[in-house]
Amino acid sequence: MSEMLSMGNYGAYVWSSFGLTLIVLVVCVVQGRSRHKSVLKDVVVRIKAMESK
Repeated sequence: MSEMLSMGNYGAYVWSSFGLTLIVLVVCVVQGRSRHKSVLKDVVVRIKAMESK
């Protein structure tokens, strides 16, 4: 198990790249959801503004 994790003394590079990739993917998902919510709120406000005219 230890040898698998060390990956021939390249484990630190391999696992750090996996970790960095995971972090980037999580940030992209979180930002996408946040942007989606803000756009939906903006659309609702615009629809309500058009209905009140």
